Amino acid sequence: MSMSLDERARSAVAALLHATGESQADLAAALGVSQTQVSRRQSGEAAWSLAACDEVAAHYGIGALDLLAGPTRATESLPADRRRAAGRQTDGARATAAHHGGA
Repeated sequence: MSMSLDERARSAVAALLHATGESQADLAAALGVSQTQVSRRQSGEAAWSLAACDEVAAHYGIGALDLLAGPTRATESLPADRRRAAGRQTDGARATAAHHGGA
């Protein structure tokens, strides 16, 4: 079963957040919306509009069609300078690693 367009957009945004190490708050600030609005879109309570998809794609330096194609295409299209540096962890990843006996 294939994902709906809404599901592909949400999955792509989640993958891009992970790949760049950005938080929902970081994305919200870049888009000029609240973190709550991003959270509602990511949870499926609200949809990502096409205009918002254009803005998200521009923020990450990818094409809107790459974003709407889903998480694999979106992250493959992400410019190298936008990717999280290898070995750099977000605070959440660091906390998880520490909780599980990691660094």
